[in-house]
Parts: sequence; structure tokens; C-alpha cells
Amino acid sequence: MRRLGVIVNPIAGMGGRVGLKGTDGPEVLARARALGAEPVSGLRAARALAELRGVAVLAAPGAMGAEPCAAAGLACAVLDGVTPDAQGTREAARAMEAAGVALILFAGGDGTARDVAGVVGTRIPVLGIPTGVKMQSAVFATSPAAAGRLAARVMAGEARFREAEVMDLDEEALRAGRVSPRLHGVALVPEERALMQAGKAGAAVPDEAALDALARRIAGEMQRGRLYVLGCGTTMRRIKRAIGFEGTLMGVDVALDGRLLAADVSEAQLLRLTEQAPATAILGVTGGQGFLLGRGNQQLSAAVLRRIGRENLVVVAGAMKLAALDPACLHVDTGDATMDAELSGYIAVRTAPDRSAMIKVAA
Repeated sequence: MRRLGVIVNPIAGMGGRVGLKGTDGPEVLARARALGAEPVSGLRAARALAELRGVAVLAAPGAMGAEPCAAAGLACAVLDGVTPDAQGTREAARAMEAAGVALILFAGGDGTARDVAGVVGTRIPVLGIPTGVKMQSAVFATSPAAAGRLAARVMAGEARFREAEVMDLDEEALRAGRVSPRLHGVALVPEERALMQAGKAGAAVPDEAALDALARRIAGEMQRGRLYVLGCGTTMRRIKRAIGFEGTLMGVDVALDGRLLAADVSEAQLLRLTEQAPATAILGVTGGQGFLLGRGNQQLSAAVLRRIGRENLVVVAGAMKLAALDPACLHVDTGDATMDAELSGYIAVRTAPDRSAMIKVAA
């Protein structure tokens, strides 16, 4: 019988809600835990695995695979001697390739994707359950449930495959104020545009003048006494600069009365602030991927979004960025199925001072 390999990075995504950019390295992980971060990858992996039935599974031990399998009601054979770290991830991928698995289903972020793909290359298919903070690579499904459905198709022999980019942020460029994903290799993934996210793409140059004008318009429209929660990325940075502050490129900031109130906030800070005043959230769109929520802005959790209200979400993106989306829709992956359903439908996306486009939002 065809077997499925399962690898879970137990600490992936822990930094998201507490305002960190990841959990790479022991110091960052310790800081995340000190801020109250809790593991999320096991729950998201179990949500994906729950889509599978009657599949033979070879899993990494404990929280790296066997425990999420058990939570999803899947029996599995367990690898021995695998440590819960990057080296253990690579060892598990190597053992699964040697065992002849039909697919490695892994839960993590771009670092985990690099570890797995760096071992197996394009020799066997891989598929990412999105559990990291940013996830620039094109090897991830759009949500845990989508990953599970795709894995089921692969195991049933019903999938076709393509090569996809394994990306991660260029840290030197990030320090210089640029979001610049770097290509680290390619992997073989299921070919399904509706369920797989694309790789991160940069902004289109012709959009820049319209976005600068729109940023000034939005800054001028802001109401006194109202909080403005500003998402991450270069489009949001234009708005932050138009208000009058530099802000955090890869974080969520809050403005009030034309000034920066709180920088690089966590979910807990947003919950406290939105108790005190009405709020509007202004969101950008991830280039090439179309994500509004769930990629790099996990601070905007379901609890925070319920405080703000869907009617108080403002979406800003360049017209060419929207035109390049394939399929032509926006994605949300908050980790809360009810909230994702509430956010689905159509939303106006502002592209210039007097222009907007209605775009479908899908969970």
C-alpha cells in the first residue's frame, strides 16, 4: 500500500500572534514563550490529517508527527531516533524517502520547507500544511483543510505534479527595509491552483504612483478617536509614511489621531487596544499569493477581527497585483473556520484614490 510521510515542526508559527517574525533559533523561541506563545502547528496538522481516511502513514515521533496523527484518528508507523529540530526534520525526510513514501506531508513554514526539499529535491512529492508565520514558498496549500484534501488525492493516485519554488526572506534585504524573498530550490508538489498558494511576488512598478496617492488619501480620511490597525508589507508602509511615521515593515502597527500609538503589536496588545476605542484594520494583499490574513499577520486573530468587524476592514492593493492573481481571489486562513466563513464573499479593494475592485474572498 502507498504510504504517506508526516513531519510536523512543533514550534512553527508560535511567534505569529505575539508579534515575532518566526521562531528560528533558541533565543527567539524563548522570547516567544516568555510572551505567552503557544504551539499551533500540531492543531493545524491534525486539521489537515482529519481529511484523510484509510491511508497508511509513516510519521516522525511525538509532536513531530505521531501525536497529530493520533489527534486526527489516524494510525501510523513511527520512525525511531528522530530529534525535534531541523536536523531531525532532515533525518525524517531522508528516512521517508528511503521507505518509498508517495508523499511527504509536512507542517511548518519556509524553514521547514527548505529542510524537507533540501533532502528529497524533486525525487518525491512534498506538500506543506501552512503553520509558519510568513510562508513565501509555493509548496504550501492555502489552508490545513486544503492540504488534507490534496494529500488524499495524491494518495488515491488522482493528482498531477509540478515543480514549485522554495523561498525564504532575504534577511539582509529585510534589514535594509526591503521584502525580498530568496529562491532556495525547487520541490515537486501537487498541481492544483485552487488549493495551492503561489510563491510570493513583488509589487508591480506601474502601481507605485497610484498607491502613493491612495496612501495620502487614506491618511487624510482617518477619523479622530478611531484606532487604525495597519498590516505589514510595503503597501502598508506607504500608508504609515503618509500618516507621518516609518512603522514596522514586517509587523502590525496601530495609529491614533495621526500618530503612531503602538508599533509591532501582538494579539494581546490588539485585544487591549480594541477594548478602548473603535477600530479599522487596513490590510494589504500578499503579491502572487492573494492572502489577506494568515500570512505574516497572525496578530490579527479571529478574536481581534470579531472586535473590529468585517465592515471595518479596508483592503488596499495595486491594480496590477490583483490582475496577476491566479485564480483571481483573495484568501483568508485565520485558524478559525467560523471566522474564515464570515470573511468569505466579496470585498472592495482600493487600488487608487477613486478606484476600487470587487474581489472574491475564499477560505
